[in-house]
Amino acid sequence: MAHTRFIKDTGLTLRMTSVMFLLGGLFVALVVTLMYVLPVQYTPIIGLIGIGIAFFQWWSSDTLAMKAMRAREVTPEQAPELHAMIDRLCAVADMPKPRVGVADLDMPNAFATGRSPDRAVVCVTTGILGMLTAEELEGVLAHELSHVAHRDVLVMTIASTAGIIAGMLSRGAQWGAIGGRRNDNGGVPAFLIVLGLSLVVYAVSFFLTRLLSRYRELCADRSGAYLTMKPAALASALQKISGEISTIPQKDLRASSAMNAFFIAPAISGATLRTLTSTHPSLEQRLEQLARIQAELSRPAD
Repeated sequence: MAHTRFIKDTGLTLRMTSVMFLLGGLFVALVVTLMYVLPVQYTPIIGLIGIGIAFFQWWSSDTLAMKAMRAREVTPEQAPELHAMIDRLCAVADMPKPRVGVADLDMPNAFATGRSPDRAVVCVTTGILGMLTAEELEGVLAHELSHVAHRDVLVMTIASTAGIIAGMLSRGAQWGAIGGRRNDNGGVPAFLIVLGLSLVVYAVSFFLTRLLSRYRELCADRSGAYLTMKPAALASALQKISGEISTIPQKDLRASSAMNAFFIAPAISGATLRTLTSTHPSLEQRLEQLARIQAELSRPAD
Protein backbone atom coordinates (compact mmCIF):
# COMPACT_ATOMS: atom_id res chain seq x y z
CA MET A 1 0.00 0.00 0.00
CA ALA A 2 1.24 3.49 -0.88
CA HIS A 3 1.72 5.87 2.05
CA THR A 4 -1.58 7.71 2.57
CA ARG A 5 -3.74 8.73 5.52
CA PHE A 6 -6.18 5.90 4.87
CA ILE A 7 -6.06 3.43 7.74
CA LYS A 8 -3.79 0.47 7.12
CA ASP A 9 -5.43 -2.94 6.97
CA THR A 10 -3.10 -5.86 7.59
CA GLY A 11 -5.94 -8.29 6.91
CA LEU A 12 -6.40 -6.91 3.40
CA THR A 13 -2.65 -7.06 2.69
CA LEU A 14 -2.45 -10.68 3.86
CA ARG A 15 -5.48 -11.67 1.82
CA MET A 16 -4.22 -9.98 -1.33
CA THR A 17 -0.81 -11.63 -0.94
CA SER A 18 -2.34 -15.05 -0.28
CA VAL A 19 -4.73 -14.83 -3.24
CA MET A 20 -1.97 -13.73 -5.61
CA PHE A 21 0.33 -16.52 -4.36
CA LEU A 22 -2.33 -19.24 -4.66
CA LEU A 23 -3.58 -18.10 -8.06
CA GLY A 24 -0.01 -17.72 -9.29
CA GLY A 25 0.65 -21.31 -8.26
CA LEU A 26 -2.51 -22.49 -10.02
CA PHE A 27 -1.57 -20.58 -13.13
CA VAL A 28 1.90 -22.15 -13.21
CA ALA A 29 0.40 -25.62 -12.64
CA LEU A 30 -2.03 -25.04 -15.51
CA VAL A 31 0.69 -23.95 -17.91
CA VAL A 32 3.05 -26.78 -16.92
CA THR A 33 0.28 -29.36 -17.36
CA LEU A 34 -0.56 -27.98 -20.79
CA MET A 35 3.09 -28.20 -21.77
CA TYR A 36 3.13 -31.83 -20.65
CA VAL A 37 -0.07 -33.10 -22.30
CA LEU A 38 0.11 -31.12 -25.54
CA PRO A 39 2.63 -31.47 -28.39
CA VAL A 40 6.07 -29.95 -27.73
CA GLN A 41 5.71 -27.30 -30.44
CA TYR A 42 2.80 -25.75 -28.48
CA THR A 43 5.01 -25.00 -25.44
CA PRO A 44 6.30 -21.52 -26.42
CA ILE A 45 2.84 -20.56 -27.71
CA ILE A 46 1.20 -21.49 -24.39
CA GLY A 47 3.77 -19.48 -22.43
CA LEU A 48 3.41 -16.43 -24.66
CA ILE A 49 -0.40 -16.53 -24.54
CA GLY A 50 -0.41 -16.75 -20.75
CA ILE A 51 2.05 -13.89 -20.32
CA GLY A 52 0.27 -11.85 -23.00
CA ILE A 53 -3.14 -12.13 -21.35
CA ALA A 54 -1.73 -11.23 -17.92
CA PHE A 55 0.12 -8.22 -19.36
CA PHE A 56 -2.91 -7.05 -21.33
CA GLN A 57 -5.12 -7.28 -18.24
CA TRP A 58 -2.60 -5.26 -16.23
CA TRP A 59 -1.82 -2.65 -18.87
CA SER A 60 -5.31 -1.88 -20.15
CA SER A 61 -7.49 -2.46 -17.08
CA ASP A 62 -8.59 1.18 -16.83
CA THR A 63 -9.36 1.48 -20.55
CA LEU A 64 -11.34 -1.77 -20.63
CA ALA A 65 -13.41 -0.83 -17.59
CA MET A 66 -14.21 2.64 -18.94
CA LYS A 67 -15.24 1.23 -22.31
CA ALA A 68 -17.36 -1.47 -20.68
CA MET A 69 -19.31 1.22 -18.84
CA ARG A 70 -19.38 3.64 -21.80
CA ALA A 71 -17.71 6.16 -19.47
CA ARG A 72 -15.70 9.23 -20.40
CA GLU A 73 -12.99 11.13 -18.58
CA VAL A 74 -14.13 14.59 -17.49
CA THR A 75 -12.12 17.74 -16.86
CA PRO A 76 -12.54 20.18 -13.94
CA GLU A 77 -14.35 22.51 -16.37
CA GLN A 78 -16.84 19.78 -17.30
CA ALA A 79 -17.49 18.55 -13.73
CA PRO A 80 -16.25 21.25 -11.32
CA GLU A 81 -18.11 20.04 -8.21
CA LEU A 82 -17.05 16.43 -8.66
CA HIS A 83 -13.41 17.41 -9.20
CA ALA A 84 -13.49 19.78 -6.22
CA MET A 85 -14.78 17.02 -3.95
CA ILE A 86 -12.08 14.58 -5.10
CA ASP A 87 -9.44 17.31 -4.72
CA ARG A 88 -10.46 17.80 -1.08
CA LEU A 89 -10.50 14.08 -0.31
CA CYS A 90 -7.12 13.51 -1.94
CA ALA A 91 -5.65 16.38 0.07
CA VAL A 92 -7.04 14.90 3.30
CA ALA A 93 -5.80 11.42 2.34
CA ASP A 94 -2.41 12.77 1.17
CA MET A 95 -2.58 10.80 -2.07
CA PRO A 96 -2.20 11.61 -5.80
CA LYS A 97 -5.39 12.63 -7.52
CA PRO A 98 -6.72 9.98 -9.91
CA ARG A 99 -8.44 10.76 -13.19
CA VAL A 100 -12.16 11.40 -12.96
CA GLY A 101 -14.80 9.76 -15.13
CA VAL A 102 -18.56 9.85 -15.63
CA ALA A 103 -20.72 7.09 -17.14
CA ASP A 104 -24.04 8.07 -18.69
CA LEU A 105 -26.12 5.47 -16.85
CA ASP A 106 -29.30 5.86 -14.83
CA MET A 107 -28.18 3.08 -12.47
CA PRO A 108 -26.58 4.74 -9.43
CA ASN A 109 -23.07 3.38 -8.94
CA ALA A 110 -19.36 4.16 -8.80
CA PHE A 111 -16.11 2.29 -9.35
CA ALA A 112 -12.34 2.71 -9.36
CA THR A 113 -9.90 1.01 -11.71
CA GLY A 114 -6.34 1.32 -13.01
CA ARG A 115 -3.01 -0.49 -12.89
CA SER A 116 -1.43 2.02 -10.46
CA PRO A 117 -2.33 5.16 -8.49
CA ASP A 118 -0.87 7.23 -11.33
CA ARG A 119 -3.13 5.53 -13.89
CA ALA A 120 -6.19 5.17 -11.66
CA VAL A 121 -9.59 6.55 -12.52
CA VAL A 122 -12.57 7.06 -10.22
CA CYS A 123 -15.83 6.95 -12.14
CA VAL A 124 -19.41 7.71 -11.12
CA THR A 125 -22.64 7.30 -13.03
CA THR A 126 -24.99 10.17 -13.82
CA GLY A 127 -27.61 8.27 -11.82
CA ILE A 128 -25.64 8.56 -8.59
CA LEU A 129 -24.86 12.23 -9.13
CA GLY A 130 -28.54 13.08 -9.29
CA MET A 131 -29.54 11.00 -6.26
CA LEU A 132 -27.05 11.56 -3.43
CA THR A 133 -26.43 14.54 -1.20
CA ALA A 134 -22.97 16.10 -1.11
CA GLU A 135 -22.05 14.25 2.12
CA GLU A 136 -23.28 10.93 0.75
CA LEU A 137 -21.37 11.37 -2.50
CA GLU A 138 -18.25 12.28 -0.52
CA GLY A 139 -18.57 8.99 1.37
CA VAL A 140 -18.85 7.04 -1.88
CA LEU A 141 -15.82 8.80 -3.38
CA ALA A 142 -13.77 8.18 -0.22
CA HIS A 143 -14.67 4.49 -0.52
CA GLU A 144 -13.42 4.40 -4.13
CA LEU A 145 -10.25 6.34 -3.33
CA SER A 146 -9.51 3.78 -0.62
CA HIS A 147 -9.49 1.07 -3.31
CA VAL A 148 -6.91 3.09 -5.23
CA ALA A 149 -4.75 3.74 -2.17
CA HIS A 150 -4.77 0.09 -1.08
CA ARG A 151 -4.08 -1.07 -4.68
CA ASP A 152 -6.69 -3.80 -4.34
CA VAL A 153 -8.20 -2.85 -7.72
CA LEU A 154 -4.95 -3.92 -9.39
CA VAL A 155 -4.87 -7.19 -7.42
CA MET A 156 -8.46 -8.00 -8.38
CA THR A 157 -7.69 -7.31 -12.04
CA ILE A 158 -4.63 -9.54 -12.10
CA ALA A 159 -6.29 -12.24 -9.99
CA SER A 160 -9.04 -12.60 -12.57
CA THR A 161 -6.47 -13.57 -15.24
CA ALA A 162 -6.19 -17.21 -14.11
CA GLY A 163 -9.96 -17.60 -14.26
CA ILE A 164 -10.15 -16.01 -17.71
CA ILE A 165 -7.46 -18.30 -19.14
CA ALA A 166 -9.01 -21.36 -17.48
CA GLY A 167 -12.41 -20.45 -18.92
CA MET A 168 -10.94 -20.07 -22.40
CA LEU A 169 -9.15 -23.43 -22.16
CA SER A 170 -12.18 -25.30 -20.86
CA ARG A 171 -14.26 -23.88 -23.71
CA GLY A 172 -11.57 -24.92 -26.21
CA ALA A 173 -11.43 -28.44 -24.76
CA GLN A 174 -15.22 -28.78 -24.88
CA TRP A 175 -15.34 -27.82 -28.53
CA GLY A 176 -12.40 -29.99 -29.52
CA ALA A 177 -9.92 -27.18 -30.21
CA ILE A 178 -7.59 -28.95 -27.79
CA GLY A 179 -7.28 -32.63 -28.52
CA GLY A 180 -5.01 -35.58 -29.09
CA ARG A 181 -2.56 -37.15 -26.67
CA ARG A 182 0.91 -36.36 -25.43
CA ASN A 183 2.02 -39.62 -27.11
CA ASP A 184 0.51 -42.61 -28.85
CA ASN A 185 0.94 -45.10 -26.01
CA GLY A 186 -2.54 -44.71 -24.64
CA GLY A 187 -3.60 -42.82 -21.55
CA VAL A 188 -6.15 -40.13 -20.85
CA PRO A 189 -6.92 -37.91 -23.85
CA ALA A 190 -5.33 -34.48 -23.58
CA PHE A 191 -8.62 -32.64 -23.92
CA LEU A 192 -10.01 -34.38 -20.80
CA ILE A 193 -6.95 -33.45 -18.74
CA VAL A 194 -7.11 -29.86 -19.94
CA LEU A 195 -10.86 -29.65 -19.34
CA GLY A 196 -10.63 -31.08 -15.82
CA LEU A 197 -7.72 -28.91 -14.70
CA SER A 198 -9.20 -25.79 -16.29
CA LEU A 199 -12.48 -26.30 -14.45
CA VAL A 200 -10.63 -26.71 -11.15
CA VAL A 201 -8.56 -23.57 -11.74
CA TYR A 202 -11.66 -21.59 -12.74
CA ALA A 203 -13.61 -22.74 -9.67
CA VAL A 204 -10.78 -21.93 -7.25
CA SER A 205 -10.17 -18.57 -8.92
CA PHE A 206 -13.88 -17.78 -8.78
CA PHE A 207 -14.20 -18.34 -5.04
CA LEU A 208 -10.84 -16.85 -4.05
CA THR A 209 -11.50 -13.60 -5.91
CA ARG A 210 -14.97 -13.32 -4.38
CA LEU A 211 -13.70 -13.88 -0.86
CA LEU A 212 -11.09 -11.18 -1.43
CA SER A 213 -13.64 -8.88 -3.04
CA ARG A 214 -16.04 -9.09 -0.09
CA TYR A 215 -13.30 -8.25 2.39
CA ARG A 216 -11.92 -5.39 0.32
CA GLU A 217 -15.38 -3.81 0.13
CA LEU A 218 -15.70 -3.87 3.91
CA CYS A 219 -12.18 -2.46 4.14
CA ALA A 220 -13.03 0.38 1.72
CA ASP A 221 -16.22 1.19 3.67
CA ARG A 222 -14.19 1.29 6.89
CA SER A 223 -11.33 3.33 5.44
CA GLY A 224 -13.63 5.80 3.70
CA ALA A 225 -15.71 6.28 6.85
CA TYR A 226 -12.67 7.04 9.00
CA LEU A 227 -11.30 9.44 6.39
CA THR A 228 -14.46 11.54 6.14
CA MET A 229 -15.47 10.92 9.79
CA LYS A 230 -19.05 10.56 8.47
CA PRO A 231 -19.92 6.83 8.41
CA ALA A 232 -23.64 7.62 8.59
CA ALA A 233 -23.42 9.47 5.27
CA LEU A 234 -21.87 6.43 3.54
CA ALA A 235 -24.48 4.16 5.15
CA SER A 236 -27.25 6.39 3.82
CA ALA A 237 -25.66 6.36 0.35
CA LEU A 238 -25.44 2.55 0.31
CA GLN A 239 -29.09 2.26 1.30
CA LYS A 240 -30.17 4.66 -1.43
CA ILE A 241 -28.03 2.96 -4.07
CA SER A 242 -29.17 -0.56 -3.16
CA GLY A 243 -32.80 0.54 -2.98
CA GLU A 244 -32.67 2.12 -6.43
CA ILE A 245 -30.84 -0.87 -7.96
CA SER A 246 -33.59 -3.18 -6.68
CA THR A 247 -36.11 -1.32 -8.86
CA ILE A 248 -34.12 -1.66 -12.09
CA PRO A 249 -35.24 -4.43 -14.52
CA GLN A 250 -33.06 -7.55 -14.53
CA LYS A 251 -32.21 -7.18 -18.22
CA ASP A 252 -30.68 -3.77 -17.54
CA LEU A 253 -28.75 -5.06 -14.53
CA ARG A 254 -27.33 -7.95 -16.57
CA ALA A 255 -25.86 -5.46 -19.03
CA SER A 256 -23.59 -4.12 -16.27
CA SER A 257 -23.05 -7.30 -14.24
CA ALA A 258 -19.53 -7.85 -15.64
CA MET A 259 -18.41 -4.83 -13.58
CA ASN A 260 -19.93 -6.03 -10.29
CA ALA A 261 -16.56 -6.71 -8.67
CA PHE A 262 -15.61 -3.05 -9.12
CA PHE A 263 -18.93 -1.34 -8.29
CA ILE A 264 -19.59 0.07 -4.83
CA ALA A 265 -22.84 -1.92 -4.91
CA PRO A 266 -23.43 -4.96 -7.16
CA ALA A 267 -25.97 -4.80 -9.99
CA ILE A 268 -28.12 -7.51 -8.39
CA SER A 269 -31.67 -7.28 -7.09
CA GLY A 270 -33.44 -9.79 -4.88
CA ALA A 271 -32.10 -12.80 -2.97
CA THR A 272 -31.01 -15.33 -5.59
CA LEU A 273 -28.23 -17.86 -6.01
CA ARG A 274 -26.12 -15.01 -7.40
CA THR A 275 -26.16 -13.27 -4.03
CA LEU A 276 -24.54 -16.36 -2.45
CA THR A 277 -21.55 -15.92 -4.76
CA SER A 278 -21.68 -12.14 -4.75
CA THR A 279 -18.60 -9.98 -5.00
CA HIS A 280 -19.90 -7.88 -2.09
CA PRO A 281 -20.87 -8.53 1.52
CA SER A 282 -24.54 -8.10 2.33
CA LEU A 283 -25.92 -4.61 2.84
CA GLU A 284 -26.72 -5.59 6.43
CA GLN A 285 -23.07 -6.43 7.14
CA ARG A 286 -21.92 -3.14 5.68
CA LEU A 287 -24.46 -1.09 7.62
CA GLU A 288 -23.62 -2.88 10.88
CA GLN A 289 -19.93 -2.08 10.44
CA LEU A 290 -20.65 1.58 9.68
CA ALA A 291 -22.98 1.79 12.70
CA ARG A 292 -20.16 0.50 14.93
CA ILE A 293 -17.78 3.10 13.51
CA GLN A 294 -20.39 5.82 14.05
CA ALA A 295 -20.81 4.76 17.68
CA GLU A 296 -17.04 4.75 18.14
CA LEU A 297 -16.61 8.24 16.68
CA SER A 298 -19.54 9.57 18.69
CA ARG A 299 -18.06 8.33 21.98
CA PRO A 300 -16.70 11.23 24.05
CA ALA A 301 -12.93 11.28 24.43
CA ASP A 302 -11.53 10.40 27.87
